[in-house]
Amino acid sequence: MATKIRLARGGSKKRPFYRIVVADERAPRDGNFIEKIGNFNPMVPKDHKERVVISKERAEHWLKVGAQPTERMQRILSELGMMEAPKITEKTKKHLPKAKAQERVKAKEEAALKAEEDAKAAAEAAKAEAEKPAEEVPASTEEQPVQEEKSAEVTSEETPAPAEEAPADEAPAATEEAPTEPEPAKKEEQPKE
Repeated sequence: MATKIRLARGGSKKRPFYRIVVADERAPRDGNFIEKIGNFNPMVPKDHKERVVISKERAEHWLKVGAQPTERMQRILSELGMMEAPKITEKTKKHLPKAKAQERVKAKEEAALKAEEDAKAAAEAAKAEAEKPAEEVPASTEEQPVQEEKSAEVTSEETPAPAEEAPADEAPAATEEAPTEPEPAKKEEQPKE
C-alpha cells in the first residue's frame, strides 16, 4: 500500500485549517487516514509557533517506512530541517507573449531608457550652464579695471585724432537724419488757433 504525508482540510469557509496526516494515496483528501501527525494553520504569521505543529518522531518514522510527502508537505518539512526542499520545475511558456509582442515590449523599454538618459543629459547640461555664468562673472569683474585703465590711457593720448579723422560719407548722413526728427516735434509745439 502506497502512503502519502499530506494535508487534510478542515475549518470553515475562508478560514482554512489543515491536519497533517498519513493516508493511503487512493483515499480522498478529507477522508480516511492512517495517522494524524500534526496541524498546519496558514492563517497565523509565518514566524508564529502554532503555524506548524508536528510530531517529528512520527514524521521521520513514516518517511523511513516509505511514505512520500506532497509538494506542500515537502516544503513544510524542509523548513523544519527534516528533508531537502523540493525542486522547482520550469513552468510552461505558453502564457508568455509571442515573439513580436516581446520585441515591441523590448523596443518600448529601450525607448524609455533612451528618454531617461536624454533627460539626465539635458539636466546635467542645464546645471553646467547655470554654473558657468556664476564662474565667469567674478573673472570678468577682475579684468574690467585693467581694461578701464588701458582705455583711459588710450583715450587721453589719442582723443583728438579720432574726431578729426571722421569720414566725409558718415557726416552728411548724420545731418540728414537730425532735421527729420525735430520737424514733427515743431508741429506739435505750435498751438492750435
